[in-house]
Amino acid sequence: QVHLVESGGGLVQSGGSLRLSCAASGINFRFYQMAWYRQAPGKQRELVANIIGPAAGNTKYADSVKGRFAISRDNALNTVFLQMNSLKTEDTAVYYCNAASSVFGLDYWGQGTQVTVSS
Repeated sequence: QVHLVESGGGLVQSGGSLRLSCAASGINFRFYQMAWYRQAPGKQRELVANIIGPAAGNTKYADSVKGRFAISRDNALNTVFLQMNSLKTEDTAVYYCNAASSVFGLDYWGQGTQVTVSS
């Protein structure tokens, strides 16, 4: 059974930082593209960042978070991280972890973690 468990969300003031973690189990982690999405109230879910392949260097970011957020993965821990710095009120959303494999045609989601940035 596959589980993606996010943690690290919470309430933070504008300009602050948070680090999200997503621990995966039940998948061969290194063969999955890992990503963070977010969904704010009344808005569609959007891609925040993804990291492609087992290596750490192949990453992509939404324009709105470039230079502030950093995605990373630890294949030994089966965990993906999202370091969020210089947070803004518009970053407030539920953040979801996603694991996807085009090879296996599989796609999994975590339950989400709330991030609230106050002004």
